[in-house]
Amino acid sequence: MPARKTLNGPQTTGRQYRNLSEPQYPTRTDTNTAITVRDGTTLLADIHRPDSDGRFPALLAASPYPRQMQDFGAPAGFIEAGATDFWVRRGYVHVIANLRGTCGSGGTFSFFDAQERRDLYDLVEWAAAQPWCDGNVGMIGISYFAMSQLEAAVERPPHLKAIFPLAVTTDLYEGANHHGLLSSSFVTPFLAMTGLTSDRSDKLWRSKPVDLVRRVLNSPGVHKRFETLNGESALTMLRQLLRLPHNPHPWDELWLDAAVKHPTRDQWWQERNLLPLIKEIDIPVYLGCDWENVPLHLPSTFSAWKGLCDNTCVRMGMLGKFGLTWPWESMHVEALAWYDHWLKGRDTGITDGPPIRYFLPGAEEWRTAESWPPSTTPHRELALRADATLSDNEGNPGSREFMALGAGLARAKPSAIDPPSMLAWISSVLAEDLDVVGDIELRLVASATAIDTAWIATLQDVAPHGESTDVTAGWLRASLREVDEQASRPGAPELPCRNPKAVPLGQDVVYRIPLVPNARRFKKGHRIQLVLTSDDQDRAAPAIMGFRHASVGTSSLNTVHSSSRLLLPVLR
Repeated sequence: MPARKTLNGPQTTGRQYRNLSEPQYPTRTDTNTAITVRDGTTLLADIHRPDSDGRFPALLAASPYPRQMQDFGAPAGFIEAGATDFWVRRGYVHVIANLRGTCGSGGTFSFFDAQERRDLYDLVEWAAAQPWCDGNVGMIGISYFAMSQLEAAVERPPHLKAIFPLAVTTDLYEGANHHGLLSSSFVTPFLAMTGLTSDRSDKLWRSKPVDLVRRVLNSPGVHKRFETLNGESALTMLRQLLRLPHNPHPWDELWLDAAVKHPTRDQWWQERNLLPLIKEIDIPVYLGCDWENVPLHLPSTFSAWKGLCDNTCVRMGMLGKFGLTWPWESMHVEALAWYDHWLKGRDTGITDGPPIRYFLPGAEEWRTAESWPPSTTPHRELALRADATLSDNEGNPGSREFMALGAGLARAKPSAIDPPSMLAWISSVLAEDLDVVGDIELRLVASATAIDTAWIATLQDVAPHGESTDVTAGWLRASLREVDEQASRPGAPELPCRNPKAVPLGQDVVYRIPLVPNARRFKKGHRIQLVLTSDDQDRAAPAIMGFRHASVGTSSLNTVHSSSRLLLPVLR
């Protein structure tokens, strides 16, 4: 049997495992298998299974992305079902299914709603009943494939025994709107790309030219080059796809819902929020993400961890840079240890030790923790001083100003007297290493000259030679500062009132802006920097993974006072 190319990315959280399944089976594939769900709709799946007598555990991967392309080998953000030949050769059936309304499956795509959850229950139970399955079903895949894992799990199909949802989103509103700011450079191309690929059939996906490209992309030399490419940050490619035609139904309708019709959390969004439901999950769950995935999946990873607090078997592995690259094939050995344990009954060691393992960038080492966040010490407070520095003491009270301009002002060019479009505060050179791990907050004291504005904060690590690295970010639409976020919390029983509140013109307001939890060693000789702006459509503004937000649209002169504080969770 020919050896497969080496898988890209880290394969474990720094651990050695035992009794893992060895590659021994050839593969057979049944394409376009029809699966009828409870309302009579037919979904399509490709079944990749060991070419051998016997029954095997099944790993279901379900999404709106082309099932025919999951072995294509391109560094694209929709190739996320995992390496089929890794799993099949080790005695698993890899079932790659298309959700309704995508890539030949019947019905209409409805985007992470209750109908989709019911379909996933039916897919799990269908797989368990097949003659090639031993009745044990897990699920596999990242991003939307991870979201579908939690969708299935909250429905509690009896044959779903464990899941491994890396890079998950639990709450669609949280993924699409960052505290009231539409993540436009992701939402828009995502829906257009999904609509575009869903309209294409086997005539394209299984054609000879595509197969030729597949062989080239999967050749070891070419494949190796993709180990440091982040598929979800490749928004340039997605923007090019926007130029190609796609059926506006339902894709443009869904875009109108997400971007125009439902600007605040309402019933449309609440139907697409799993957080009130995940407390019902009682099967083993392995969560994880990479620290760079700040604007999309990282927040939900920690929301899910908190929501699963009553589950007796939850593990979490947090990865460093390039921990999740595309095509997704990292963490496969870790997942094998997980599924060999829960689906095959092998003692692999996956449940040994503390439940959390995380990579600490800067220190370049693995750490462990019993809970998240790992530190119970008080946050260190750094003042946003009037002299543009971050410091433990405020110094002389003062303020700084920056300007956000709306569109359509008919200016020929900026003026030399314009205030800056963003501000930065930087610490002194660190005399020793500083480990920041956990929840981060910006307590901003500021005024605005408009009834609404945005606050976009980015935390950076500045090296001795001046190069800055984005660590994490936080966002808040000022008019939503008092909106009750209870609905976004695990176990929320009711949908709260969602009324925006105008900013009092020229008056100081205290804003509590959560930055996405993260982990970083700011090394001796480095400095900590905070950048604040109100519109990251300005290309000079930092934007992690290239994700930018729709502008609020107001013109405002924003004043930030030195009584503002950056709260950092420093490990002692």
